[in-house]
Amino acid sequence: METHTLSSRRRLYDHGLRALLYLCGFLTCALLVLIIGYIFYRGIPNLTWELVTSQTSYIKDTIGILPNILNTLYLVVLSMVIVLPLGVGAAIYLTEYATNRRLVAVIEFATETLTGIPSIIFGLVGMLFFIQMLGLKTGVLAGSLTLVVMILPTIVRTTQESLKTVPDSYREGALALGAGKWRMVRTVVLPNSVDGIVTGCILAVGRIVGESAALLYTAGFGVVLNDFVTSLQSASGSLTVALYMYSERGETAVGFGIATILMLLTLLINLAATLVGRKLRK
Repeated sequence: METHTLSSRRRLYDHGLRALLYLCGFLTCALLVLIIGYIFYRGIPNLTWELVTSQTSYIKDTIGILPNILNTLYLVVLSMVIVLPLGVGAAIYLTEYATNRRLVAVIEFATETLTGIPSIIFGLVGMLFFIQMLGLKTGVLAGSLTLVVMILPTIVRTTQESLKTVPDSYREGALALGAGKWRMVRTVVLPNSVDGIVTGCILAVGRIVGESAALLYTAGFGVVLNDFVTSLQSASGSLTVALYMYSERGETAVGFGIATILMLLTLLINLAATLVGRKLRK
């Protein structure tokens, strides 16, 4: 009798925990759908062809965000081109080559500490170092370098944890077949850790797209349509900076329109990263 009662209590406990987990998952998904739905509800009616394909003109009293869309893409591409080799290379060294455990522990502690620093601090340091000390002008280049410092810890830690999930038997088998250290890493370890690297890239791109505080000090807020080379050394506001500036001026409709474009851009980038990850796994 006591055994039956204990078994019933365990089943009730398991069912209760399962229901609680389902409830938490449902609330998380519902909150996400609510936020995205509200942004689309307020933003889509305010999206016009003129807003998306033109630039702001104070003479004509018109608002256009095409320069901000291009500047955001410039920042994403340039930052990822710089940070991916650095972050993945550092993770490979720490996981596969480093033998000094104390040095590895110090580097891991430093990367985790950098992850928790507020973005406004990165903006101030980026302005002092890249603009005042190195002599760069406010623009995409200074903003991208600042973003690289911000997202480098994310790339390093996610890649490192992904590399650690590859079984040691894979490494031992490749080495036993005569492969060198680098060939083993390149042909065995990296292909089996693509998921973690892609996840780190998605997190990094999400932070780049959503960053505004650091870019106000380093990239500035420019409303002129420039090509990529010109924007490197000229004030170039991203979409999030434009969202902040227009909302500060009371242009709520424009702000929701920009927020809608940001959501669509984030979804497209995540989809592209997922497809690239699947191609690499094959």
